[in-house]
Formats: sequence, structure tokens, C-alpha cells
Amino acid sequence: MGISRDSRHKRSATGAKRAHYRKKRAFEKGRQPANTRIGAKRIHLVRTRGGNRKFRALRIDSGNFSWGSEGIARKTRVIVVAYHPSNNELVRTNTLTRSAVVQIDAAPFRQWYEAHYGANLGRRKQQQAKGGEVEEKKKESRALQEKHAERQKTAKVESALERQFEAGRLYAVVASRPGQSGRCDGYILEGEELAFYQRAIRK
Repeated sequence: MGISRDSRHKRSATGAKRAHYRKKRAFEKGRQPANTRIGAKRIHLVRTRGGNRKFRALRIDSGNFSWGSEGIARKTRVIVVAYHPSNNELVRTNTLTRSAVVQIDAAPFRQWYEAHYGANLGRRKQQQAKGGEVEEKKKESRALQEKHAERQKTAKVESALERQFEAGRLYAVVASRPGQSGRCDGYILEGEELAFYQRAIRK
């Protein structure tokens, strides 16, 4: 029978059945869902209407994620799907779709932060595990010290995000459509949005 994306088979707003006045059309065709999983990159090309192309990601393990409050983006590894607003089954099967809440590797963002601000971020747990050892800082030029001192005035990271840096995993939302564009890009959750999703994950 095939997958159809038409609305003629649906009832009208008042609940009336619509009349059948034509058969299915090629432009109303749908395709199988991509069900993109986390794994080594595997992308299929799909020829679409007008000779255009879609990039159907079947497996993907990394993407570009932006840190909005700092205005940077880094390529990082996607670890696991933590929450999905539409279906818990997509969490169980680690399926990547748009708006899925995932956990990503925090290392690239920590490295950027420490190079930019000259201050440690989320290393408390690691230092306690090593028995309180503090690694020696590299010698910095005076100009760099002044630059870092100036930047550290605005280097505050919210406590919820700092706890995630200590664990080495950040919550992020997928903003691209992996089954259509072949990419898994998104943004790190912060502030009210992070609090909302943390409540949802706890539930």
C-alpha cells in the first residue's frame, strides 16, 4: 500500500468523512523513517523530487554543538539520548531526531574555556579522586595574564552547568534533522530550559 502523506484520508474538522475523488499521487508519497542511531557514521543519499538530494543518516556519533552564552561551537561526541519529548521508546533505542535531549562530551568546551579564561572548569571531582593534587600551571606572559584577569570578570558558569562539567557530560538538544540533512547539530541546554528538561528527565 505504501506510506502516504496526504490528508484526504482524514476526516474534516467537523468529523465528516471526505469523499474519495482520486487515487493516490506520487507527490503525496512518504518514505520509511530514518531511525538514526548512535554509531560509526553511515549516511545514505536519497534522490528526491526535482533531482534534489537528502542525506539520510542511519548512524552518527558526533556533531557541532553551540554554547549559546559563550557564543562558540565545537564538534563533539554524542554519548546517549537522555530524553525525548514525543516518545520514551526513542530514548530506549538511542534514536536521534530533532528536539531529542542528548548527553555530549564536555571536553572540547572545557578545553576552550580554560584556554580563553585561564581558569579551571569542573575539575573539582577529578582533583578529589587524585587525592587533591593540583597540576602546575604553565608560565604565562604578563600580557596573557592581564587578558585572562580581564576575561575572568565575566567567566561565571551557572552551577547546574558546572556540575555537568565535573561529570564530563553536558545536556544538549538536537536542532538539526539527522534523517534529512545527515547532521546531528544542536545547542547546550542552559538556564530555564535546562531546569525544565532536568525535571522532565527526573520524572
